[in-house]
Amino acid sequence: MDMDFDPWNPSFVADPYPAYAALRDRGRALRYEPTGQWLIPHHADVSALLRDRRLGRTYLHRFSHEEFGRTAPPPEHEPFHTLNDQGMLDLEDPAHARVRRLVSKAFTPRTVEQLAPTVVRMAEELVAAFVAEGGGDLLTAVAEPLPVAVIAELLGIPEADRGLLRPWSADICGMYELHPSEETAQRAVRASLEFSAYLRELIAERRGKPGEDLVSALIAAHDEDGRLSEQEMISTCVLLLNAGHEATVNTTANGWWTLFRHPAELAALRADRGLLSTAVDELLRYDTPLQMFERWVLDEIEVGGTVIPRGAEVALLFGSANRDPARFARPDTLDLARADNPHLAFGAGIHYCLGAPLAKVELTASFGALLADTVPPLRLVREPQWREGYVIRGLRELLVEF
Repeated sequence: MDMDFDPWNPSFVADPYPAYAALRDRGRALRYEPTGQWLIPHHADVSALLRDRRLGRTYLHRFSHEEFGRTAPPPEHEPFHTLNDQGMLDLEDPAHARVRRLVSKAFTPRTVEQLAPTVVRMAEELVAAFVAEGGGDLLTAVAEPLPVAVIAELLGIPEADRGLLRPWSADICGMYELHPSEETAQRAVRASLEFSAYLRELIAERRGKPGEDLVSALIAAHDEDGRLSEQEMISTCVLLLNAGHEATVNTTANGWWTLFRHPAELAALRADRGLLSTAVDELLRYDTPLQMFERWVLDEIEVGGTVIPRGAEVALLFGSANRDPARFARPDTLDLARADNPHLAFGAGIHYCLGAPLAKVELTASFGALLADTVPPLRLVREPQWREGYVIRGLRELLVEF
């Protein structure tokens, strides 16, 4: 099928939304031969399939690779898969329900509530330093350090070690792109080994001397099904960093790039920071950080009259779903006061992002600190470029001045 969907084309990555509109016009389930996936571009279908138990993030709880018609990953990639496959995002029930229940006991709404003042303080300190420098790269000065610092604070990682986290996360997340190279895989394997070894030591330390951190709470969490295994704890901590921080970094930088292109909306937000709660959700919808979420078809499904067989893979296009005119009025218009906003940036169903409330706290704190009356207005220095990579979509840099 001839289509404008081309996730390796820099022009598409820079603005995929016209191609999404064309996809939605063409149908509800579209075969994309370069990846062998079925593209799902409509909000109603994406939302329904996220909740459909005939699909899964894994198939190994029901089938072997051979039974499912798939090839096992190369043995040399095993450290990455051991780490990734034991995280909540890539488990299915009953293992998913057990792990999520135990993690929820440790990572509670109260945890987020107690952390909120610390998040605000961290954001204000980063912005104050950025102002003192006269500006620079908003991505590396504010967007990246804040979520890393918050997750490190949450896990109780010593300040001296926090510089290790972002490179590990970036290398591991490279494997979530479409057709990653062998060089990408090797970096992910190395980061998986190093991060796992670090967390294994940290867990051993907290077993002997518990603290007020999430690692200690994960060690203590148990129910009728038992406790988290050490590997499940390690995978949970890495998932919290990767999922919680990649999305927040890109929403911050992409969000500011969006605001610079919509000066009237930026002026309205600066005049009324009470808009922040709806503004954060609208920025997540308008330029979604996670563009695609993949699921395996465990039992045959039908989408819009198209039968998708067991063993196939669907690509749920979050970015397209969040611009679907069938669900959103004026979907291509940025409306920071938008109240009816059921965006899918955090997913849905059993894999709905556990860290969504914390992400919103971080984003509100970050945008709020940069929009404070004591901070001069930001001005874009030059138009940014997009990084390679479509699934987790973000800018290379965002140079600004005051």
